[in-house]
Amino acid sequence: MTTPTLIFDLDGTLSDPLKGFTLSINYAFDHFGLESVSEDDLRAHVGPPLDESIAILTQTEDPDFIGELIEKYRERYIEIGFAENVLYDGIIGGLSELLDEGVTMGVCSTKRVDMVERVLMQHELIDCFDFVSGGDIGLTKDMQLGRLLDAGTIEGPAIMIGDRRFDLAAAALNGLQSAGVLWGYGSKEELLLEGPTYLLSTPDELSTFYLSE
Repeated sequence: MTTPTLIFDLDGTLSDPLKGFTLSINYAFDHFGLESVSEDDLRAHVGPPLDESIAILTQTEDPDFIGELIEKYRERYIEIGFAENVLYDGIIGGLSELLDEGVTMGVCSTKRVDMVERVLMQHELIDCFDFVSGGDIGLTKDMQLGRLLDAGTIEGPAIMIGDRRFDLAAAALNGLQSAGVLWGYGSKEELLLEGPTYLLSTPDELSTFYLSE
């Protein structure tokens, strides 16, 4: 059997962005005179599209204001915030095992592609992946996966790996298998509601994908 292509989410799956995310959100909020948000309160907003999270946090539907906040957020994130991103323990070892087995891997994140690449390059992971897909305002993860399929970037069986329901739902909408990971920001209950093909407790279990073939 052919080992499936593995498509990784970034935030909450490969790395923990909470510090840089929190500081960059509050940098933007402070600029516009908004009340700061605690790190604990922002945990639930790691993973969903940034415009959706900002709309909830500010209780506004004004697309122009949301866009201005995102622009200010990115001002700090591009300069400093991305470097505050920390790899989860075991990720390097798990990816190394997959590379040794010749598994095709990619990244699909709702972050803008240049930001995704900067995080991967910072941690010297960019060469682990055959493709990197980034999002933007109005571009959902299921749309990203659809484009990768249409372009032939993903061929044959594939598994979307992520820590939030958005990752698993996007896989289902595109007819792909999915794997929920429990070391990120989504709860076990959240992930199970989406019916993942796999549920992983630690990065060591990434070997599941080639040992089971």
